[in-house]
Amino acid sequence: MLRLGGLAVDPPLVLAPMAGLTDQDFRLLIRRVGGCGLVSMEFVSSEGLTREHPRSWQRLRFAPTERPISIQIYGADPTRMAAAAQAIEDHGADVCDINMGCPATRVLRGRAGAALGADLAQARRVIRAVRTAITMPLTVKLRLGLRDDGHTYLELGRICEDEGVQAVTLHPRTARQQYSGSADWTHIRRLKETLHIPVIGNGDVATPNDAIRLLRETDCDAVMIGRASLANPWIFLQCAQTLDGKVPGVPTMSQRHELMRWHFSTIIERDDERTALHKLRLFCGWYTHGLSDGRSLRRQLSSLTTAAAVIDAVERFFAERSAA
Repeated sequence: MLRLGGLAVDPPLVLAPMAGLTDQDFRLLIRRVGGCGLVSMEFVSSEGLTREHPRSWQRLRFAPTERPISIQIYGADPTRMAAAAQAIEDHGADVCDINMGCPATRVLRGRAGAALGADLAQARRVIRAVRTAITMPLTVKLRLGLRDDGHTYLELGRICEDEGVQAVTLHPRTARQQYSGSADWTHIRRLKETLHIPVIGNGDVATPNDAIRLLRETDCDAVMIGRASLANPWIFLQCAQTLDGKVPGVPTMSQRHELMRWHFSTIIERDDERTALHKLRLFCGWYTHGLSDGRSLRRQLSSLTTAAAVIDAVERFFAERSAA
């Protein structure tokens, strides 16, 4: 179990915040499958929230069944970050997370995300302002640093601890690496040995065995999983089963079909045609990785021009395999 102040995260498994992916529909899908201790919302701009941009506020929508839920904010201005944190606390979030790890160019240009790892004085000002503004649990997600020759994660971790942060998450790649190469888990262990607050490990967890190995090799307090959950939404349940000493279940084709049908129906109900088509193509591509003949369905996606056409293609795909 992971404790964030008075909040218990059990099992100690966290859905990573992923821009454009961990929207409400996907978070509800993860909760529907089970096994996830804490879900995270895709990051929200502090500038957008404090300037009352409708799109930023729309992203804050969540259902009671998603709890506990973490909302991640990003920005470099301490005053706006504090105001954004107050806003999400008032909105009812369970955890506020500060993004100090995003490697996206547009975020770095604003001196936010992983750029704060190269400006530790500003990082401290941001953390202090947010911690002072809210009473809810505060966490920070960070990377090793901007480049291989500029690792700052240990010092940034100490700053987080000094300023009253409840836990830190480390993705052990540099910003320059983006998602290339391998995540070096030895840095997670080193951070864990340095700090007294909980450390959440993140990076290259693709299977339940990976999660167990990360916990054992680094002694981290919890595991955050991102991209692997897109192709396998059952991974949290499988990890939880493995942690309990059980053999993890493998979803049947029927269960995969049912989950895709549920997810896609919620997308169509909630989004406009253009957005729905984009999401259906995106998630259909993820969900069919590893499936027999899944490539044949993925090849069709780019030529399909309506959400209804994608749904029909998915239904034919599963009907043909059910009849085989």
